[in-house]
Amino acid sequence: MRLDHILQGIAEFGERPPLDEWAPALSGEMDLVITRDGRWVHEGRDIERPELVRLFARILRRESDGQYYLVTPVEKWRIQVEDTAFVVVDADYVDPCWRLTTNVGERVSLGKAARLTLTTTPMGEWVSEVGLPFGLSARLGRNVFYRLVELAEVKEADLGIHSEGVWQPLGRLEGESR
Repeated sequence: MRLDHILQGIAEFGERPPLDEWAPALSGEMDLVITRDGRWVHEGRDIERPELVRLFARILRRESDGQYYLVTPVEKWRIQVEDTAFVVVDADYVDPCWRLTTNVGERVSLGKAARLTLTTTPMGEWVSEVGLPFGLSARLGRNVFYRLVELAEVKEADLGIHSEGVWQPLGRLEGESR
């Protein structure tokens, strides 16, 4: 059980390795898809081990060509992502900041460095997402979105929240153009 030994240390989402320093040649395509709802599917089957998903998530980056790659110092495998790589599954407010947690356990504090932006899904819906390192992002999960909307305020035609004194948009009011 060599894999079990390797995965033991991947209980929490830790620091990402220096992916920006690694520049291997493309090794090929991997039959791995991150679905819109955050599931990781390899060769048609869900990866059921959260430790393995977290391991892959640590070495994932999106490059300037818009494609997603799993990268190590010696290999680079292109994978498919249906929407964004991650989904925000929880949000906690610790004054003065909202802290978001993704489906792989990565935590990000909203503020000047990490902001919500409104983008469109492949289905044309406007939704909030937060930028993450290495060109990645995470969409707000539906439950987190509704929780934040309950606490939101209106500013001009935008609905949003403040975190560390920075406006974080959640959406546009109905009837307003983008």
